[in-house]
Amino acid sequence: MLIIDVHAHIYSQDEKRYPVRDKPLRPPPGKGSAEHLRKESLAAGVSAVRAIQTVTYYGYDNSYLCDAAKANPSWMAGVCTLDPGNPESPALLRKFAREYGVKSLRSIPSTTRPKAGFDDPEVRAMWKVVADEGLSVDIFLMRRELVDSASRLMKDFPKLTIGFCHCMDLKPGPNLEEDTRTVCRLSRFKNLYAKVDFIGTGTKQEYPCQDLHHACLEVIAAYGAERCVWSSSYPNELWTPKVSYAEHVRIFSEALPLKERERRLILGENARRLWFPNLKV
Repeated sequence: MLIIDVHAHIYSQDEKRYPVRDKPLRPPPGKGSAEHLRKESLAAGVSAVRAIQTVTYYGYDNSYLCDAAKANPSWMAGVCTLDPGNPESPALLRKFAREYGVKSLRSIPSTTRPKAGFDDPEVRAMWKVVADEGLSVDIFLMRRELVDSASRLMKDFPKLTIGFCHCMDLKPGPNLEEDTRTVCRLSRFKNLYAKVDFIGTGTKQEYPCQDLHHACLEVIAAYGAERCVWSSSYPNELWTPKVSYAEHVRIFSEALPLKERERRLILGENARRLWFPNLKV
């Protein structure tokens, strides 16, 4: 079965070449590099990975992400994160796409006008570059109060492929039911693809993380298996401490009550169609 990881964070071991931000959120020693990610993902049967710029470690300096994406085009697609409030960001995005082969922008809300959320001229300018360069967007929509502004923006870009990061970080608790309904309502945007990795990031249980199975199945039912994609949130010791990389795969390959066709679509076929059309397996 083809498996593609659409959301993995990467960290260089060389902090002189790639300086980190103040008070970085660090992975355990020896974890997080592109090399370690490749080893871990291959061991779990994963053929390709979308690598995500790690803002909690590098801020908006995408140097390592760009270098790793350029060095590993056969199995890695880079997803950069840029500050929409930086006037240089649109030009940087074009540069990353043209010179380093970066494929996507992880879009965050406005940093200069927080009340605007996603519906802000600076954010829209970034999405315009994405459209012009033939890239895709991963929307970092993590709070319910940002849904309206994100919805206005997505409505105006109906042809962009948009990945839904962590499905608003669904987790057990008093807000789970309403947050799940909100995530499911957003399925009306037919170009929005749900990353169903929140089982690993949000669970309070060990494998197979049954406290979030129902929410995950609701999301899959709302979007259809054709618009759901699997991701690891690697390095798992940091981002999914209850489950390992391989266990996160097994949740979708074995534990969830999915049909075989649904497993194939979610674990790899959708991602190949959207982001890896030339992948040789």
